[in-house]
Amino acid sequence: VQLQASGGGLVQPGGSLRLSCAASGRALRSYIVGWFRQAPGKEREYVSTIGVSGRTGYADSVTGRFTISRDNAKNTVYLHANSLKPEDTAVYYCAAGPTLSTNATSYWYWGQGTQVTVSS
Repeated sequence: VQLQASGGGLVQPGGSLRLSCAASGRALRSYIVGWFRQAPGKEREYVSTIGVSGRTGYADSVTGRFTISRDNAKNTVYLHANSLKPEDTAVYYCAAGPTLSTNATSYWYWGQGTQVTVSS
């Protein structure tokens, strides 16, 4: 599976972005998909996951602000990021794997990352 993350950009605090994770090669609906992020000087951290059945999970830091969804017809998973804060600034990565997990090591396939910058 090849993953392509997109949709990042520069946004003011309180703004919104929709990140996309498009897959090619195999059907993304067969995999758990996770979003992770890494800020400069920090370790990669879990953001959100969506299971094959649509079950979702979120880090405490984004609960109530971010929503993950999947469109199997488009072979794409989305991360809707609302009420963005400066501390959300990071490179966002999508990943796919067989296990529903908040641990990045559980994921087999990774996209290249998309930069999100929240600043006034």
